[in-house]
Amino acid sequence: MPSTKSPRVLWLTVPSLVWFAVFSVGPLAAMFVIATLRWKGLLYEPTYIGLENIGRVFADPTFHAAVRNSAIQVAVAIPVMIPLAFMLGYHLNTKPRGYRVLSVLYFSPGLISISMTGMIFYGVLSPNGGVNGLLRGIGLDSWATAWLADPSTALATLIAIDLWRGVGWTAVLFAARLASLPAEVIEAAQIDGAGRLRTMWQVAFPMVKDYVRTLAMLQFLWTLFTSAALILLLTKGGPGTSSTTLSYLVYAKAFSQRDLGYSQVVGVVLLLFGIAGMFLIRALLRSPEEDSR
Repeated sequence: MPSTKSPRVLWLTVPSLVWFAVFSVGPLAAMFVIATLRWKGLLYEPTYIGLENIGRVFADPTFHAAVRNSAIQVAVAIPVMIPLAFMLGYHLNTKPRGYRVLSVLYFSPGLISISMTGMIFYGVLSPNGGVNGLLRGIGLDSWATAWLADPSTALATLIAIDLWRGVGWTAVLFAARLASLPAEVIEAAQIDGAGRLRTMWQVAFPMVKDYVRTLAMLQFLWTLFTSAALILLLTKGGPGTSSTTLSYLVYAKAFSQRDLGYSQVVGVVLLLFGIAGMFLIRALLRSPEEDSR
């Protein structure tokens, strides 16, 4: 039987390596190159300006607001989403009455297109929409506001929508992972007198910590890199810069303001932000096996 390390077998990986180089490494390298250009788009001639774009970006108050908003977004959304999704997933795994219907309901928000989600919440959160109507109906008129047009609530509202879209979907994934745990371990903990909360957090959670880390990383990247679509539909980064995030700033500078060099400098910052966040999540959610090494 030939060795898997033989040159003949290694040649089979060449198409995959070429694909990775062209469609992954290539765009990343292009981002760093474009960051050194003054370029309005494909129909215009680019001009090399070196590090000038970096100075413009870091001196721009809009960029500082985008960094702050992105940091707030992930610092609020991920620590809320992952524990809540884990608890819902654990509950689903216990197979309560109607758990199949609950699974569908939890998963449904993640299946709704971003444009439809924007339309739904544009109506619900409008000054005369469902949220304000409910508040007025229960006598909390002073709480009613233009949620998406108020600088103090725009970003928080977008984070709430992200949570609505992500918690249920993540909970179903957690339930699927928890279903593979040895039933005798859970039963032994219950026989020893562990209640539901203790069993969930001190028995089940450590056993799936590696999966928790994976889902936390995926949701972190999803929140960080894909927030531009919802912002474009609902707030366009406003009012002012109150809901401008790094991913939206990349879009706005590249396609609305035709400043590709600035856009790609922000893209590099976004990439570094994502890598740093991944390392932080990995450090915070080390699995028991890694802790024992």
